[in-house]
Amino acid sequence: MGCSKNRVDSEHLLAQLEYAGYEISPEEESLEENPVDLLVINTCGFILDAKEESVNAILEAVQAKERGLVRVLYVMGCLSQRYGADLKEEIPQVDRFFGAWSIDPILESLGLKRNPLLDCRRHLTTPRHYAYLKISEGCDRKCSYCAIPGIRGAHTSVPLEALVDEAQFLVDNGAKELIVIAQDTTYYGLDLYGGRKLPDLVRRLTDIRDLEWIRVLYSYPASFPEELLDIMASSDKVCSYIDIPLQHSEDAVLSAMRRSVDGAGTRALVEKMRAKVPGIVIRTTMMVGHPGEGEKEFDALLDFVNNYKIERLGAFAYSEEEGTWGASHLKDAVSPEVKQERLDELMELQADISLAFNESRIGTCERVLVDSFSWQTGELVARSSKEAPDVDGEVFIGCSDVANPESLVGRFVNVEITGADEYDLYAKIIK
Repeated sequence: MGCSKNRVDSEHLLAQLEYAGYEISPEEESLEENPVDLLVINTCGFILDAKEESVNAILEAVQAKERGLVRVLYVMGCLSQRYGADLKEEIPQVDRFFGAWSIDPILESLGLKRNPLLDCRRHLTTPRHYAYLKISEGCDRKCSYCAIPGIRGAHTSVPLEALVDEAQFLVDNGAKELIVIAQDTTYYGLDLYGGRKLPDLVRRLTDIRDLEWIRVLYSYPASFPEELLDIMASSDKVCSYIDIPLQHSEDAVLSAMRRSVDGAGTRALVEKMRAKVPGIVIRTTMMVGHPGEGEKEFDALLDFVNNYKIERLGAFAYSEEEGTWGASHLKDAVSPEVKQERLDELMELQADISLAFNESRIGTCERVLVDSFSWQTGELVARSSKEAPDVDGEVFIGCSDVANPESLVGRFVNVEITGADEYDLYAKIIK
């Protein structure tokens, strides 16, 4: 559950279990039709909604266990790392609780030992044609609102050669797109090599034959390695796309957030991205209602979003998280009602920006990667280099005149964009 980083952890665990003789049951299969010996829930514990979703999933699994559809129930991940003792007391039906990134303890509880030869191997839970490449664990940042460093620990980079090995394995098994992820991808390499090595890693990935797209997510604006932009501008393999959570635009709020960057630096970075990589698509997140955000700061945030036309923007309202610096040092003075009003106003503005961006693409020809075929709608579902899986919109392709549309899944096709809404695009195949 939760982020793609959890997904990668689960895929590493599944590879070890599969090697040990376990048959992996596809997640979409019903427990009613296919009861299991072991069910592992990898939870998220970042914000309230995610915590509630994880708890509900655990309770549903408990009900399945009580009906005999699950023999052993394990819970791992951020929620159990953070609230393990409380969960054990409140939900005793769970056989074992494990923390985040707990592959070894889970294997040991099953009488197994981790096979180090499989450390760079995965049992993919995404379609074969794309995969996430997690390049580090933990975070050394001290953002006021974030509980991740307390949950995941200090930043620890995966050695570069191991990542290249894992990437080669993924490509050899069908991946055409690799999506680089971490708590903070721009921090990669500081602990191992004494410098920011994300550009070096991306450059090494471009050398992998048959890898066609490399996409970078979860970058941090402070001390952003600008060499990455040069690689992005010069390599057809590196998508002109960056996910970089800016969180806010105004000095007072950024300072209270402990973001290590000010408003001027934020603006300068966005402008540099636009200048160095023409046509770059930027995805970001913004937070409203953080301590230090008054009406003036919020209005300035709206002006920033309106002026810079960030193509992809998500937002959430500040909530006090126990164990964070903000919870112990700042007063949460903005009412829930005002936070919601600000969130609604920001997202209404962003809807217009997203719609204008998508409409500007009508009539253009784009290369897309087909993710799936929907029998219900008779459409292919695809993405261009401008859309990341799970978080962005999709390109829906009519294929009534295609003899075997399912054969196109996992392949690149050229399309003409024929329509658009705030999130998705509609297209036809160019023959």
